[in-house]
Amino acid sequence: MIGLSPAKAQSSPSFLLVEHGERMSDLFNQLSAAFVEGHARDVTGLLSDARFAEAGRSTPAAVLIAVTDRPDPGVILTQRPRDMRDHPGQVAFPGGKIDPGEEAVAAALREAEEELALPRESVRVIGLTDEYQTGTGFCVTPVLGVVPPDLELAASPVEVEAWFEAPLELLLTRSNWTTNEVFWRGAMRRYLEMDYEGFRIWGVTAAIIANLSLRISPERLRDVA
Repeated sequence: MIGLSPAKAQSSPSFLLVEHGERMSDLFNQLSAAFVEGHARDVTGLLSDARFAEAGRSTPAAVLIAVTDRPDPGVILTQRPRDMRDHPGQVAFPGGKIDPGEEAVAAALREAEEELALPRESVRVIGLTDEYQTGTGFCVTPVLGVVPPDLELAASPVEVEAWFEAPLELLLTRSNWTTNEVFWRGAMRRYLEMDYEGFRIWGVTAAIIANLSLRISPERLRDVA
């Protein structure tokens, strides 16, 4: 499923217990169990760009990993406009800076609503996963949640050029990713990359997905589906 911005085409704070049918309850409960199980153990190999971050800049941000309630669950992703200051043209999760006094969950839900008109009351939040420090000075808190399928989303042209949905199992399977290197800020930086239906998923988004895959494996996900 792919959507474009209108400019291109016409188109408790930690847990929101909103019912959207029996199957969503099953998906939510089973994915929650996998999430808790994965975060109860220590893992190695979590990715971070902290060593590339500019000294003195660490802006709190939050993103929503919105898993769609389907037999084969998907993840809603956006493509940022190419004229944005930070990460122009890149594929991203809905999200942005955390406002003063705001919690990560509230920020992620607010941003998703602003960017895609994704109703915050439609999200059943599972929890917060590993923070990711970007090389551009953001400390990103990913928020995992479940949403109904086929929501009528509408992209804000100021923040979103296009949006699409990619299969969760595909994203969590490490063998589907290519590892590349680039010389950046005086050192070699390794990053993951995947092409999905013409969208290049890499950088921060790819790293957050890779970190989540260390908590919820594709094999564990199959127990959910």
